[in-house]
Amino acid sequence: MVRHGNVVGVNAPSRPSALAWVALGVVYVLWGSTYLGNRLVVTHFPPLFAAAARFLVGGALLGLIVLAVRGRRAFRMTWSQLGTTALAGLLLPAWGNGLVVVAQQHVASGLAAMLIASVPMWIVVLRALTGDAPRRATVGGVGLGVVGLAVLLLAGPSAGSGGVFGSAWWGPWLVVLAAVGWACGTFATTRLPAPSDPFALAVVQMLVGGAILAAGSAVAGDRPDLGAVAPEGWWAWAYLTVVVSVVAFSAYAYALAALPVSTVATYAYVNPVIAVLLGALVAGERFSAAQLVGGAVVLLAVVVVVAAERPRNRRGQLAPSTV
Repeated sequence: MVRHGNVVGVNAPSRPSALAWVALGVVYVLWGSTYLGNRLVVTHFPPLFAAAARFLVGGALLGLIVLAVRGRRAFRMTWSQLGTTALAGLLLPAWGNGLVVVAQQHVASGLAAMLIASVPMWIVVLRALTGDAPRRATVGGVGLGVVGLAVLLLAGPSAGSGGVFGSAWWGPWLVVLAAVGWACGTFATTRLPAPSDPFALAVVQMLVGGAILAAGSAVAGDRPDLGAVAPEGWWAWAYLTVVVSVVAFSAYAYALAALPVSTVATYAYVNPVIAVLLGALVAGERFSAAQLVGGAVVLLAVVVVVAAERPRNRRGQLAPSTV
């Protein structure tokens, strides 16, 4: 969703409060449910239109909260910081979320979550390309993840595992491209000048991303008949806009400030599991044996990468995998 590099590495209290663990549980559930929410939304709205409205409204709501709590000073940015934030808005909400919601017309929510789980591995690749040599265990985890992704991509659609409009061969590849965008956005914003306030950063990211998605929706010729949208569609959109975009991010920021970063990073492999369970229980999604094996290998690879990088406590090594 957004970049949180400024708060990565915050020294956590020796005895975190119960509220911190509740906040982490909220992140697990809400971010894990994002993919099912997307599936419901694209059933009723054009995907780019729905995503644009979600981030514009969610960004405005969070912006009002930041103004009320922290004042206008929170939004003070240099031109270079503003440029970094705008780049993040392009790569994270617009590219990352935009491609995922388009793909989820033809990809099961659980499969999309398993593919997006590869984001930490792509960040390791970007680090290696920029001269930051990962540990051997990290390289092994990335290699394992590549195998898992290959299995997922080559397994093909199975009965009952497609999106709301049926399966398409290019759907999973589009999700992988979205994951690369998430990784690039997170990596760039941890290496370039960025605002110190993560909430202000999130607001500007969402507004920029929402504006880009709105332009894409206009180019695509979206003409939604809002009066014909069923209540289920409106509830799903409101859930993603308010609960996921605002509440889940706030819970993440609180958990990251109160718990060790390595503990919070476990969302990277918990979220896909929740997404698969919700997709199967609520939407009746079914997966082939090859897809389940591939997904398990990807999750194992993420666990290896997170564990291998834990002692370093570096900025930019992980990224929120929510969309």
